[in-house]
Order: sequence, then C-alpha cells, then structure tokens
Amino acid sequence: MRIAFHDYPGHAFPVQLARALARRGHDVLFLHFADFQSPKGALAPAADDPPGLRLQPVALGEAHRKYDFARRWMQDQRYGRRLAAQVQAFRPDVVLGGNGPLDPQARLQRAARALGAGFVFWLQDAYGVAIDQLLRRKLPGVGALVGGHYRALERRLWRASDAIVAITEDFRPMLDAAGVAAERVTVIENWAALDELPQRPRRNAWADAHDLADKRVLLYAGTMGLKHDPELLCHLARRFRGVPDVRVVVVSEGIGADHIARVKAAEQLDNLVLLPFAPYQALPDVIATGDVLVVVLEAGAGIYSVPSKLLTYLCAGRAILGALPLDNLATRIVAQAGAGLVAAPGDLAGFLAAAATLLDQPDRRAAAGAAARAYAERSFDIAAIAARFDAVLAAAARATSRRPPGLV
Repeated sequence: MRIAFHDYPGHAFPVQLARALARRGHDVLFLHFADFQSPKGALAPAADDPPGLRLQPVALGEAHRKYDFARRWMQDQRYGRRLAAQVQAFRPDVVLGGNGPLDPQARLQRAARALGAGFVFWLQDAYGVAIDQLLRRKLPGVGALVGGHYRALERRLWRASDAIVAITEDFRPMLDAAGVAAERVTVIENWAALDELPQRPRRNAWADAHDLADKRVLLYAGTMGLKHDPELLCHLARRFRGVPDVRVVVVSEGIGADHIARVKAAEQLDNLVLLPFAPYQALPDVIATGDVLVVVLEAGAGIYSVPSKLLTYLCAGRAILGALPLDNLATRIVAQAGAGLVAAPGDLAGFLAAAATLLDQPDRRAAAGAAARAYAERSFDIAAIAARFDAVLAAAARATSRRPPGLV
C-alpha cells in the first residue's frame, strides 16, 4: 500500500510507527508540521531506514501562533492546503490522519476522498470537545457558537472516516453518541518508542551538565499547554524550597514554561530549574535524570485527552508522580503497572504528600521505577502495534466504495 501518514507535532512514537509500516513493505509518506513548538521524534532520515519511507516536513516559515485564535485559524487554513497538496502529489491508497487540528484534518480527509483513497482517523485527542470547553470559558456567547461548530465538525469527520483508531476505550461513548458504528472503531492504546529510549544511569552527561547528578530531582519533560496546570510545578518548588538537595526541573517551552519563568523570578525559587526542549537524542539522559517523573492533566481534560508523556516516562524506569483525573487511562496505567502515585488534579495536599513519599522512600521509588520499565517492555512491542495498524489501514483502503455519506 501507499500510505500517507500525518502527525501534526512529529512526536516520536508516530514516527516509529511510520518506520515500522515501511518495514512491512509499504510506501509511507510521513508528514508533520515543522514550525510546531513541541518535542520531536527521530525525524531525520537514518541509514537503516527502509527504502519505502519518506519523512517530509510541512512548513509555513513563521512562528506558530498557538494561542492567538484568529491567527492560528489562518495558519491552519494555509497549513491544511499545503498538507493536502503533499498528499495529492503522493497519491496514496490510504491516509492516516493522526494528531492534528480539525481544519487541516478536514482538508486531509477531502484530499483522500478526491483521490479515492481510504481515510483512517487516529483519535488521539477530542479536539472539538477541548475547543468547545476552552472557548466557552474565554469568550462567553460567541465562544459557544465557535465551539459548537468545531464539535459538529469533529463528529462529521468521525462519521465520514472509513475507520477510527481510538487510543482508549473511554472515547467509545463519544463516538457512539456521534453515530459512528462500533465496528469501524479499533482501540489501540498509545505507546512510546522503547527501542529509542534505553535506560540510562542516574548520573549521565545531561545531569552533569545541569548540576543535577547529586540532587534529588522531580522532573517534568514535555509540552505544557492549556490542559496542563503549570502551578502544580511551582507548588512542588515551594514545598521543597527549604530542602537543599531537591530540585524541581521543568524541560518545556511555550505558555506553561513562560508562566513558570515568571513565578520563579517573582518568588526567587532557586530550586526550580527551567530548561528548553532537549534534542531527541538526549531524551534518554533527560528522563533518567529524574528520580521522580511528573505528569499533570487538568480535571476537565480527562474526557478528551491522555498524556502520552507518561508512556515515555515509563521507559526510563523511574517512579511516576501524577496529578491526573482518577478515571483517565493514564491513572489506570500507573496503578496497573505499580509505577508510582497519583492524586486528583484538585488535591494539592495529596499531590505534595505523594511527592514527599516518593522522594523520601528510595526503596519504594526504585520498585516503582522497575515496575514502570517492566510495563513498557510488556506493552510497547512496535511490531505487534504496526501489524494492528496495518490491518486497519488495509481494511480502510478496501472500504472506499462503501463509505458513509456526509464527508465534510
């Protein structure tokens, strides 16, 4: 098959999937947004890449206006046109539309229909639900109209897809309510690129470079947007301010990191270390530097998002500290694996107490870390995951003559 595969951020595990699909004999065009501010995967061609793989950035040549809604809408329109043009030139048999905003996703789906190609919607986040929640808070009145438009658009995209890959069973009620037939939905949970994330020693080059090798480190690494509360990291720094060997390290960029920088300066939180995204090749050392790895998700985001950074953390063999909705898949994974401790997002006292427990009990911390790595090794088999995607994509490529009506 010729597979056009779009992942807007260019994260590590979708790039790994693209390589695995190409190794199964397919011609794969992997497209991502070059200007998007986010941790990236292994996007450069490698010497051992299969011959059928093309890794292609789509760029606008300007800074991405993620939180300027009007400019972002205009950028999304331009990006969607460029994305669709790349797909049309490739002439795929099937398109896998991954993690991306709804306007480019709609253009991608229209391009697939025009080419007679199958279309698979990889449901990572329910963007329409997220946009609706956000705009109703930010723009009373008109926000509900715009949010309602995107919720309706998302449902139409789901219904018009030949297949949907959902990352959690928790998304099935939304899909059922949108009128998506259950047989067109396959649940494949997200994973991390285990073979690219070897366990590294606690003392390593990155830890030494940032004077962290002899500290106890609570570390957050990854994006920090509107569904992540940066104040929780500030609260950790306040809680351990008087403990000389504890550091709270945040490796991030963007709106959440900017908030943390302001708080650090205003309150002189010298134990709070803020660093930019590291190169992907350094990621194993970065996450190995944490004695405890921190993942957060706002309470309202639990119905439409699962934080994939948790899966990267599990590969490090480190204990997990979470502030997560208790009914979210991420919370269930931490509990199932025995990988750490989780408090509800509104339970600040419980979150800080869990942090103290993990820092002060090295044996418990070590056991949680070992359990985390064992879970990753059991669950993140890319060959098996690629085989499941292959089956879904092949079925979608065959389904073009019996698509449901109502394409956007």
